[in-house]
Amino acid sequence: MAQYRDEDFRCEVQEIHRDLLDKVNSTMPEENTLYDLAELFKIFGDSTRIRILFVLFEAEVCVCDLAEALNMTQSAISHQLRILKQSKLVKSRRDGKSIFYSLADDHVYSIIGQGLDHVLEGK
Repeated sequence: MAQYRDEDFRCEVQEIHRDLLDKVNSTMPEENTLYDLAELFKIFGDSTRIRILFVLFEAEVCVCDLAEALNMTQSAISHQLRILKQSKLVKSRRDGKSIFYSLADDHVYSIIGQGLDHVLEGK
């Protein structure tokens, strides 16, 4: 990995570009919205949750299927599903005695798909 110094990220001259800052400031979401966005991305920062989301990216499955696919306990899967459901990233439906989980909507499919495309881009 390349080594960077602080100087590599600094301008050589101090110049404020007012027109660019005006554009940014006119579209900047409120602080609480940015906080919520940061919290959402924290959910994606856990490899177990990413593994669960990837399984759900491919198919709607129950906890038993997730536990088997990921070689984890149902209890561990259920804990992560609770977090994902509270964050509105997954949804569930009951079918008899089973509860099936899937990604909540097309936005979540896009986030997972685009994230995967991004990390595979350089490989």
